[in-house]
Amino acid sequence: MKKLMLGNEAVARGVFEAGVTVVSSYPGTPSTEITESIAKYDEIYSEWAPNEKVALEVASGAAIAGARAFSAMKHVGLNVAADPLFTMSYIGSNGGLVVAVADDPGMHSSQNEQDSRHYARASKTVMLEPADSQEAKDFTIKAYEISEEFDTPVLVRLSTRISHSQSLVELGERLEVQLKEYTYNPSKNVMMPAMGRKRHVFIEERLKKLTEYSNNSGLNTIEIKDTSIGIITSGISYQYAKEVFPDASFMKIGMPYPLPSHMILDFASKVHKIIVIEELDPYIEEHCKILGIQVTGKNKLPLCGEYSADLLGEKLLGTKKGAFSLNDEILPVRPPVMCAGCPHRGLFYSVNKLKLIVTGDIGCYTLGALPPLNALDTCICMGAGFTAAHGFNKARGDEFAKKVIGVMGDSTFTHSGMTGLVDIVYNKGVSTVLVLDNSITGMTGHQNNPVNGFTIKGEPTKQVNLEKLAYAIGFERVRIIDPFDVDNTIKVLREEINADEPSMIIVQRPCALLKSVKYSGCVEVDHEKCKRCMQCMKLGCPAISDMDGKITIDETQCVGCGLCINVCKFDAISMKGDK
Repeated sequence: MKKLMLGNEAVARGVFEAGVTVVSSYPGTPSTEITESIAKYDEIYSEWAPNEKVALEVASGAAIAGARAFSAMKHVGLNVAADPLFTMSYIGSNGGLVVAVADDPGMHSSQNEQDSRHYARASKTVMLEPADSQEAKDFTIKAYEISEEFDTPVLVRLSTRISHSQSLVELGERLEVQLKEYTYNPSKNVMMPAMGRKRHVFIEERLKKLTEYSNNSGLNTIEIKDTSIGIITSGISYQYAKEVFPDASFMKIGMPYPLPSHMILDFASKVHKIIVIEELDPYIEEHCKILGIQVTGKNKLPLCGEYSADLLGEKLLGTKKGAFSLNDEILPVRPPVMCAGCPHRGLFYSVNKLKLIVTGDIGCYTLGALPPLNALDTCICMGAGFTAAHGFNKARGDEFAKKVIGVMGDSTFTHSGMTGLVDIVYNKGVSTVLVLDNSITGMTGHQNNPVNGFTIKGEPTKQVNLEKLAYAIGFERVRIIDPFDVDNTIKVLREEINADEPSMIIVQRPCALLKSVKYSGCVEVDHEKCKRCMQCMKLGCPAISDMDGKITIDETQCVGCGLCINVCKFDAISMKGDK
């Protein structure tokens, strides 16, 4: 049977058919749907871990124990998981260990465009790269065979367009895989220096075998047509290149590490000119040059952003922009904005009033950096909201700390924020930090997390108590506020930033999009009372606009949260029907 599937769904299907036992991941776009789809298979134990390092460590333990194990994350998540990845390359895999990593060319939902192929090379870990949903499933299954045959973790690299594009997938049956025997083996599984030195020798020998395997595996394919142009490519770039050069000869790389050098040389000998087409870094191109092959690549194609058939036609053939578009319609631009009713809006409005410096973090609240809120000064990585504030204050002195706050969401806090709290207390900091508790992992699509007390399957579980945790770490000032109570929010912020000791404010209001949130009706403006002070416009709510000299509420967007009522000092805004 065939089914239309997202690339992410196809990876999940591959995990199912491969007989995987344990899955641990952390949500991150564009990888999130992989584990969400896996959670629908009751035959597999699956979980959301607090962060990617924990997730890979759980999967690693399961693999060492003899089970086929899996973990999924986005490219920046692999940074967090790099520590166990590099060591697991030495340890290897007893039961089969596969990690899916989804890159984000074009930065649709990320803070950088890093190329995960470098991680495969640096950790000397096998990497496969599918070019459509069928390959996403097939390569995932193949990854377990490679993992167990060569005693290695395997990375499966996706990108936004592979993860979120649909194509037909042939479904198969689940392979029931028995747990492999676990035996006590510290020389393999305990990476002390003496053991590690021996395993490094093993890795180099393994790499030679894998390079030979890459040349003969069938994962890399050659299509000979017109030999005047030969194109070496991989992943989604293969699909774009086939549109632009339908008659060219192709070498499609399905195993980017280790690269199949003999195949590349053989392909190069059969074509007159070679073009390497790959998004982001010149990874394949540089390997070709090391082999002594002259290629066209990044001298004509960009290093930044994602590719398209139009871009390849324009840069390589000189065609007009839009020559390969399916239609000429220009899609309207949707600026990034916090949703109507977003709990973060009330907080950032208050912060803006106080003109505070805000060290931010990764989440929906990062949008607070944009006009009209203009409330975020920094955003570095997951967990840096608190530690950056501490660094600010240590650099400029405790008096300056009365102008600085650090913010992060509840999911980000359990991901990598707790250690920041420890750092502040242990090193005698005075920072004021805020956990924006909206009861969900919002930005990646409403995944449960340890703070809201539900598992990946929606089952009730122990809930992390943020207040008790802060006290246990050493904070003696902990406050809980509702960000829609603007006057109290401003009052509490003033009190805490002026304290001569560290404090944590838990900002509690659920995401407006949760099914459990039941706002009713919408608001309206009494234009006779309205003084056009524009305070409601400073909220940046998409439902509020200034049209023809009048403040207008869009009923199709307003959720009735009432925040604008709270900021209006002239009682010009009220719930519809409350007059």
